[in-house]
Amino acid sequence: MRSRPLALTFLLGLGWTCTVGAAARGPGLTRSERRIVASVERGTPGVREVGRIFAAELERLGFQTRWIDGAGWRRAGHLLAERGSRGPKVVLVGHLDTVFEPDSPFQRFRRLDDSTASGPGVIDMKGGDVILLLALEALRENGALDRLRVSVVLTGDEEDAGRPLDASRADLLRAAEGATAAIGFEDGDGDPRHVVVARRGSSGWVLRVRGTPSHSSQVFSADVGIGAIYEAARILERFRDSLAFEPYLTFNPGLVVGGTAITHESSASRGAAFGKSNVVAESTLVTGDLRALTLEQREHAKATMQRIVGEPSPHTWASLEFDDGYPPLAPTDGNRRLLEMLDQASRDLGLGALDSVDPARAGAADVSFLGGRVPMVVDAMGLKGRGGHTLEETARLGTLAAQAQRVAVTLARLAPKRARGR
Repeated sequence: MRSRPLALTFLLGLGWTCTVGAAARGPGLTRSERRIVASVERGTPGVREVGRIFAAELERLGFQTRWIDGAGWRRAGHLLAERGSRGPKVVLVGHLDTVFEPDSPFQRFRRLDDSTASGPGVIDMKGGDVILLLALEALRENGALDRLRVSVVLTGDEEDAGRPLDASRADLLRAAEGATAAIGFEDGDGDPRHVVVARRGSSGWVLRVRGTPSHSSQVFSADVGIGAIYEAARILERFRDSLAFEPYLTFNPGLVVGGTAITHESSASRGAAFGKSNVVAESTLVTGDLRALTLEQREHAKATMQRIVGEPSPHTWASLEFDDGYPPLAPTDGNRRLLEMLDQASRDLGLGALDSVDPARAGAADVSFLGGRVPMVVDAMGLKGRGGHTLEETARLGTLAAQAQRVAVTLARLAPKRARGR
């Protein structure tokens, strides 16, 4: 029996309609695993509006949905959906927002040819959200959805997470309680053969340095010292000398402001300085980020950086503050086990082998919050393409069906077998 088409209202852009394949025909699949057929149509912009669109589709699949208001962390909010009361629990994670502001020139969907299209958020990550829905539709049609407990979390602020993170990610953590597996639908590195089993976390840091102001003729003297700019440069160089050799650890100074008087507007990531060439600089501020593969690596790097800052040059003073953002998703045996299951499903579908992404090529994402809480976590099962976060964001439309098939078959195999005679 052939499965019927599924009409999905979906925000990718104006007027896009894309038929996503017929039933899979992989030699390693059972008949009940060979069903994914879908069609995708136009929608309207806005985080809440996108949430309403996906809520309606999830409710049609038998989910109970609720909107979590994000006023407490100054964002639109999140969409949560739940279905099932028996079987293994899985968490499917996506997001509703994009990086493009309302005044961005990149506002319209454009079909480039039969297999590619461009538009804001086509791969990051509304395409991934649709793959999530297609996989759930396939599971419902073959009966496996009734043998699983499924939580869907579509956050509204992944690109610019609301603070405090303890508040903005509390519902994600609650939704994942007791889960066996979690799958994220980001696009990853754009290669459909790759799955993320490890991601580096990200933290921000601010280095503040003060020196002794004086006429420039006295710089390096015993009474004045080297001033704030030289001291900041010395500290940064010691960071590099002490930590640059560690695999997957990066720490990047992205903004430096120094002089006699400085200002810093953190919300706009800009600063201003006043200084003269014949005056030893009194103040310097540096902002940067820190990325680490494990919590242990992150904490070691922070301790090393604090130790360096705590050993100032004469007549200077410095402080270093960290703001921990997204945690790392450390590579674990459980994550690799879920990759193995996806890889086997992909091979059985005739779609080829899957392998893990180099963590250096995987940025931060919401599934990282589930590391250490959920035994098996992977990401990058979304729509593939290139140019995410840029005006060149482009989707490979042919990867939509393949990704949905891989996820659906893997989740079906997680579900308990149907009892004989039923």
